[in-house]
Amino acid sequence: MIENILTSAAASTDLTFVHALLTILVAVALGAVISFTYMKTQPMYNQSFTLTMIVLPAIIAVIILLIGSNIARAFSLAGAFSIIRFRSAPGDPKDIAFVLFTMAAGLACGVGSFGYAVLFTVVLCVLMFILKAVNFGDKKSAQKMLKVTIPENLGYEEAFGEIFKKFHISYELRKVKTTELGSLYELVYLVTIDHLTNQKEFLDAIRCRNGNLDITLTMSPTATEY
Repeated sequence: MIENILTSAAASTDLTFVHALLTILVAVALGAVISFTYMKTQPMYNQSFTLTMIVLPAIIAVIILLIGSNIARAFSLAGAFSIIRFRSAPGDPKDIAFVLFTMAAGLACGVGSFGYAVLFTVVLCVLMFILKAVNFGDKKSAQKMLKVTIPENLGYEEAFGEIFKKFHISYELRKVKTTELGSLYELVYLVTIDHLTNQKEFLDAIRCRNGNLDITLTMSPTATEY
């Protein structure tokens, strides 16, 4: 009985106005659910991206409706869409997952499997909320980039080794650069800091050692900063 309900929408292969309208409405509704899930599970998001997730399933569904089982039409549409160039791409893997999520919902609606589209959308959205609630994959320690300026009379090899050991911070010296005509050194460390570490006390200890010269602790180190 459940199988018949889920697959009943896909029984008809003829494209009609009512079927096309129903497909678009269902696709938009599922896109809205996915977009709402994204906003609730993502601490920071772009409004244009959330709006795109609402429209994208409908676009995919319309494409599938237009193609149908016509091979020539499929090749012509593929050629048309191959010339499209996007100005930006989602950088977060989670954003890419949601884009694929919305595309899958649109594909399911386009082939007429409304029941399956609703089923997997609800299941995956609930899964996203569960993973967000349990904070799955969260690390107790994080890598950060530490830039410290020291005077030339302070040896940079082990200048802060004692402080790193005191705060149980693992570190790796990545770069050494001279500044101010060689009177100062700029050290760049890749440090791993536990979430329980008092970062203010740690930076105060560094500040006392380097004589109140510049200190920068970057929260999200990237390869370009090294």
